[in-house]
Amino acid sequence: MKIENTPYYEMFSDGGNAAVHEVVEIARLHEIPWNQVQRMLNDLSKIEIYSEASDTAVREAVYFALFAEVA
Repeated sequence: MKIENTPYYEMFSDGGNAAVHEVVEIARLHEIPWNQVQRMLNDLSKIEIYSEASDTAVREAVYFALFAEVA
């Protein structure tokens, strides 16, 4: 089941992509610096069903989502 309008962040499930999208939205809203976003992804990855949240591919997708327009 695809969660409507949720971007793809290289997670294994739609729920995982939705969870990472929450991190992205919070980071945007509060202008959280990249090192703290990485910690948030690390913390998310400690939940078994989101274990890939700290993978390189996911971090790259999140970084692109947050900073691609700025570059």
